Amino acid sequence: MEMEYGWIMDSTKAAPHSRDILASPCLAFAFFWLPAIAIAVTGRTGFGNGLRTVVWTAALSVMGTACIANALRCRRLHCYLTGPFLLAMAAVTLLFGLGAIPLGGSGWSFISLAIVGGVVVLCCLPEMFFGKYRKVGAKGGGHC
Repeated sequence: MEMEYGWIMDSTKAAPHSRDILASPCLAFAFFWLPAIAIAVTGRTGFGNGLRTVVWTAALSVMGTACIANALRCRRLHCYLTGPFLLAMAAVTLLFGLGAIPLGGSGWSFISLAIVGGVVVLCCLPEMFFGKYRKVGAKGGGHC
């Protein structure tokens, strides 16, 4: 439904950058940097597996949900990929922390490397080759 009545405007007509959560330092800090810092801090050996499980699962869920919301808000290309990836990693973290999946004594290290590697690859490569924002064709009507 495309409407434009002065103050009401369809989000697909707004410039993608103006709706990008990552373009706002405060929002980017709240939804991405703060959870990443929480993961880094609790990743140290002084924290127990229970606390690490709760913090990592919550932080990855916040980041994944924010990515999906950002993909819908501004069509940021990498967010279509990193959102589901981060939510999947939240599930892996929860399952490992509960003992449901055996990753061995280095499980937390394996998970952290997978998160960092996955995010770097999924953030950089798609935008390097296809641009920052998903292009919307005339037939698509601009809706996801």
